[in-house]
Amino acid sequence: MKVLGKPIVDAFSRKHADASGALRAWVQEVEFETTTWKDSHDIKARYSSASFLSDNVVIFNIKGNKYRLEVRVKYVLGVVRVLDVNTHAEYDKKNKKRNPRKR
Repeated sequence: MKVLGKPIVDAFSRKHADASGALRAWVQEVEFETTTWKDSHDIKARYSSASFLSDNVVIFNIKGNKYRLEVRVKYVLGVVRVLDVNTHAEYDKKNKKRNPRKR
């Protein structure tokens, strides 16, 4: 798979040094020559805690769920585009704005 948006990962890694190794390892693993995701089942087989949203958006837990990596996968093209990386708290806050509960 080809990872696009690595500058987003790099910027987050500079701000959160403890996430750097885990994020770098994730990118290397995804870009490894034998990694090919044909569908969400391939991702779930390797990353059981991954969450799947609409429009092929996948959320990966990084460093024991301390951080959230948000990507969009284009399975046919073999491309993974990094959309955002957040702390768990930042992700929850952002997600709450996206999907406010109706009362």
